[in-house]
Amino acid sequence: MRIPAHAVCTAIRDDIVSGSFEPGARLTEEVLARRYGVSRVPVREALRTLESEGFVTTRRHAGACVAEPTEQEAADLLELRMLLEPLAAARAARRRTDAHLKVLRGLVRLGQERARRGQGEDLRSLGGWFHETLAQSSGSPGLIALLTQMRHKIAWMYVVEAPARPVDSWAEHGAIVDAVARGDAERARALTAVHADRAAGAHRLRLRAAVRTSQPAVNMSGGRH
Repeated sequence: MRIPAHAVCTAIRDDIVSGSFEPGARLTEEVLARRYGVSRVPVREALRTLESEGFVTTRRHAGACVAEPTEQEAADLLELRMLLEPLAAARAARRRTDAHLKVLRGLVRLGQERARRGQGEDLRSLGGWFHETLAQSSGSPGLIALLTQMRHKIAWMYVVEAPARPVDSWAEHGAIVDAVARGDAERARALTAVHADRAAGAHRLRLRAAVRTSQPAVNMSGGRH
């Protein structure tokens, strides 16, 4: 059975984000096909998609390589997210479904409960699901795609420190959902802007990963590390 290109794309992207493929590493179709147990056709399609997303670049005489974003590109990414997340929240207040609202409220309840109990290991994934669901609630396919892509790239470029007061962070999530439930687009936008600004301060560039200040040598990545 033919493995679809989007599944191969997800696998390669996950390996880039996790650091299995370091910035500058060559990504040859033959090696990737063996790694994921697929033909070269879905690998070729996946690399084209990842290049359009900014994870892969094509170099003369080297072919496809893992991209090497600059510190400025990383900073721009956070700034863009701080602009787009409030827009998504405002649209969610106008377009969310009852199903979206049910999931958002459930995530807030879980997050607040885990925060009170000090179960920080669960909070990162719950926070990711919350923001993903909030974006989905916007009903804007283009905006959802942009935010999804930025979420992957930020995870690649940054380490996120846990909030000093997770209970407060989840109270902010709860207030955003309340505004979305009431259909108050401007309050949802304003609360999300404050939350996104506070969250941006917890992001630290990865020391040995995606961003560069000078051009490193190209290296070859083999199997999983």
